[in-house]
Amino acid sequence: MLLRLICSMSCVAWGLAAQDDKPEKLDPKPFVVDTGTHIPLSLINSVSTKNSVPGDRVYLETVFPILVDGKIVIPPGSYVAGTITEVQRPGKVKGRGEFHLRFDSLTLPNGTTRDFRARVSGIDGRASEELDRKEGTIKSEGNKAGDTRTVAETAAAGASVGALAGGLSGAAGMGAGIGAAAGAAAGLMGVMFTRGPEAVLAKGTTLEMVLDRPVQFEQSELDFTNSPMRKGISDGPGPLPSKKAQGTSTRRWPLE
Repeated sequence: MLLRLICSMSCVAWGLAAQDDKPEKLDPKPFVVDTGTHIPLSLINSVSTKNSVPGDRVYLETVFPILVDGKIVIPPGSYVAGTITEVQRPGKVKGRGEFHLRFDSLTLPNGTTRDFRARVSGIDGRASEELDRKEGTIKSEGNKAGDTRTVAETAAAGASVGALAGGLSGAAGMGAGIGAAAGAAAGLMGVMFTRGPEAVLAKGTTLEMVLDRPVQFEQSELDFTNSPMRKGISDGPGPLPSKKAQGTSTRRWPLE
């Protein structure tokens, strides 16, 4: 009986020692995309101050892989959803079209989703719009040159008409002066009663967002083995050409 008890106690002690020898199983270290990380995106739908209102959703996709410790955590083709929070249309006398875009959520190709906060930190170099990096506001290009050209063109047209009318009456010089003044006035009225350029980002425009807080993923959430490979659906014509580059005015005489 004593021998059996001693044997039993020895077996228990050996079992405990064996358990102590086993390495403790640790949870894999999470992958963290740090605050301040810049992520390039491409627009899936177009945005314009003419048609957008606060609360409208904006859809984008990532175009470049984001790595943490040598592992891809945000592959190309991941979806990003954002919201238009402010919209201001260009004024008729002064002011520029502008809107503010906030990024809200990220969905990886395997369905893993994260809510986050990020702002616009860069805009396609081909776009004519301007970015206020501090506020994250996208503004339309100014059109002072176009306004000046409109007044000059209408003045010249008025001078021609005035000179022709004055020539018939024997006062070509006076007619030209009156016509120029009338044309300039009409051009100025056209400028005052017509809105300036809208802020527009076309489908396919490349933006860059910067994270305002870290985004964390577990190892198990980053398995993309069965994720379908697909072509980017945001492929499009890209940003609209600058009106300044085209060398044409956005306003026509007399009024339109």
